[in-house]
Amino acid sequence: MKDRSALAPLRNANFRNYWLARLIDRAGTTMAGVALAFAVLEVSDSATALGVVLAAHSIPMVVFMLAGGVLADRFGRTLVIQATNITSGVTQIAIAGLVITGTAEIWMLVALTAVNGTTTAARMPAMAGLLPQLVPRDQLKAANLVAAVPENALMVLGPAVSGLLVIAVGPGWALAVDGATYLVAALLLVRVRIPRPVEGQSKGVVADLREGWTYFRSTTWLWVVVVAFTLLNAISSGAFNTLGPVLATQTAIGEAGWGLIRSAEAVGYLVCSLILIRLTLRRPLRWGMAAMALQGLPMMVLGFEPVLVAAMVATFVGGLGSQIFNLGWDLAMQEHVPDEMLSRAYSYDMLGSFAAIPLGQLAIGPLGLAFGLQPVMLVAGAAFVVISLAPLLSRSVRDLSRATAAASGTPAEPQPTS
Repeated sequence: MKDRSALAPLRNANFRNYWLARLIDRAGTTMAGVALAFAVLEVSDSATALGVVLAAHSIPMVVFMLAGGVLADRFGRTLVIQATNITSGVTQIAIAGLVITGTAEIWMLVALTAVNGTTTAARMPAMAGLLPQLVPRDQLKAANLVAAVPENALMVLGPAVSGLLVIAVGPGWALAVDGATYLVAALLLVRVRIPRPVEGQSKGVVADLREGWTYFRSTTWLWVVVVAFTLLNAISSGAFNTLGPVLATQTAIGEAGWGLIRSAEAVGYLVCSLILIRLTLRRPLRWGMAAMALQGLPMMVLGFEPVLVAAMVATFVGGLGSQIFNLGWDLAMQEHVPDEMLSRAYSYDMLGSFAAIPLGQLAIGPLGLAFGLQPVMLVAGAAFVVISLAPLLSRSVRDLSRATAAASGTPAEPQPTS
């Protein structure tokens, strides 16, 4: 008899080790975003400098993302994740040391962050493609939510703790914790056992890339959503992630307040993850893209009037929307993309989604100086809402259904409303 309980994936030893490694990794990562932003602003109080450092992470991700998908499908996902975790841990600890000792310069942060971005490019497709290899197909939804719930709980505390650490002892210590978690996660992944790729399955790097591209461009729902996220990620990384901390330091929100804003978003993730345990998204992308539009609210609120409580409420609502999309997208990919193609499909997804992030990060500082931080933030939020809803014009996005539900013929559970 099949085990359909919400915690069924945790009875699988492979999944437990993966889950614990991912959880520890995320514990540090939730602190790193806030810490790195204020570490840069401590060295140079400039939105442009912050944009350059963030772009130094995202540009290598764009350049090497496709290679990461090929490496994962060719050499094995756990091996790629372990190697990149070790490299990321060492570089993050080096950044922390420079910041803690007060010897950091912008060019140093740019160089080390670029190395970190390169390893992230290889790790992300591997991590995304690993989960479906660890659990039966009928446990995919449960596995995604079992991973998401504790991670989102950590995200509630991480940014707020990081903001307090920035005030108490400086941003370097939060970055040091993040570096250590990469190394611990790599050790835990040693215990994950999955079959290695079949010898001779790969046709060569170029052929593998071409095969992945053919699948990507012929799958309408896939490329339509990715094109939308090319613009959405550029907007959010530029307006919210880059201008947000600058706006916080220039208003009553402050560094600690910005950490609370990010934590409120994580509360939204957590609450939504718990709700989704009992609901089925029969049309995962229809609900996902509609809900994603809620992420425009925080930018619109900050652009209209940067008040801490209002911004926290808006990011909470945005977090609800993001979690609905995240689950819908993972289920669409994991249920509809063949396993041997999954990391490459994710790499094309991530390449398209991240391609314009450096442009957003580099352009937003000059735009903020030219037109003002709040007007730019307000326009960015409105554009985010419109672009989120645009993919719903495609029938392939609106009507994509759950593969497992269709195969089982079981009645659908109630769907969430927004």
